[in-house]
Amino acid sequence: MTTEYSPEDLLPLSGIQHFLFCRRQWALIHVERQWQENALTAEGRILHNRVDDPFLTERRQDVIVARAVPVASPSLGLFGICDMVEFTAAPDGIHLPGYAGSFLPAPVEYKRGKQKQEQIDEAQLCAQAICLEDMLAISIPAGYLYYGQTRRRVAVAFTNALRDVVRKAAQEMHATFQRGHTPKVKPFKGCKSCSLADLCLPQLQNRAISASTYIRQQIERHNA
Repeated sequence: MTTEYSPEDLLPLSGIQHFLFCRRQWALIHVERQWQENALTAEGRILHNRVDDPFLTERRQDVIVARAVPVASPSLGLFGICDMVEFTAAPDGIHLPGYAGSFLPAPVEYKRGKQKQEQIDEAQLCAQAICLEDMLAISIPAGYLYYGQTRRRVAVAFTNALRDVVRKAAQEMHATFQRGHTPKVKPFKGCKSCSLADLCLPQLQNRAISASTYIRQQIERHNA
């Protein structure tokens, strides 16, 4: 039986990327409400600010482009904003107010870096597609990721396996949020680029020193 979440229980869709990258990072942001920006997150924010214009809709031949599209899914319990949704003319698509014909939607997500080996970005895009499917009662086979560093657009197929990753992550996010639980530190290579490193303190995991000693050392290092 599929769980239906109420509007009050919806979690930010963008958090699925944080959750799959690092459960602790997600909990620090979404459970403890902590945030700290670094150069990488600032670059990403600037890129999205350039793209996300909710008042801009344009038509490119058989494609209608809508930006900053709000979406939500009662089945996933997530809500958020699609950077862009492209509606391409298709006989089995949906009807859009003010436009003749029918159109098939495809979400487009902008990322500052380059394509990753993990399916973190793909999962976030797929979550957007599931939200659109819930809202529009249509099946969406694929979407696109645009990477600012490589200036490359990558097509993403929304396979059953990818959809399972998204649904499982959403369920775990809700369970963790309801418990108010922040997972313990599990240092990995991604810690070096995390903007929350100073709040998470992954260095303490592998050090045989107390938190107070570590903090004192850091103060002394910054004052040196």
